[in-house]
Amino acid sequence: MISFVIPGIPIPQGRPRAGRNGRKIVMYDPKESKDYKEYVSLIAKQHAPKTALEGPLSVRVKIYREIPKSTTKKDRALISEGNKRPITKPDTDNYVKSVLDALNGIIFKDDSQVTDLYASKFYSDDPRVEVHVQEIDIFGVVDDI
Repeated sequence: MISFVIPGIPIPQGRPRAGRNGRKIVMYDPKESKDYKEYVSLIAKQHAPKTALEGPLSVRVKIYREIPKSTTKKDRALISEGNKRPITKPDTDNYVKSVLDALNGIIFKDDSQVTDLYASKFYSDDPRVEVHVQEIDIFGVVDDI
């Protein structure tokens, strides 16, 4: 298993932007998304296998969002007990998209290899993203890497 933590405020994948390159229209990532992917890639390189994984993979992504400053004491108590989780935007899948895109070619060859995906969103005073990647054998059993 490959596990690592991406410290800091998680950034979801933003909507692609369109621009012109001469007569061609090109699509590109918003700056904030692009910068976050580069940051995630730098951290992933510290935990990368010698060669990028090639088979089917199981990935677990835990997103810990910052607790909003406007949160009441009652809600803070619920959060600390694990009884209140973020159900607001950004969507969980947009966070996952930015992380998986950043791991392409570093941890695995391509994010299309991810056959099992588990994603969770939480509040925390310590915003971060935790990533766990495991190979799956031909019988669907998760193998430790």
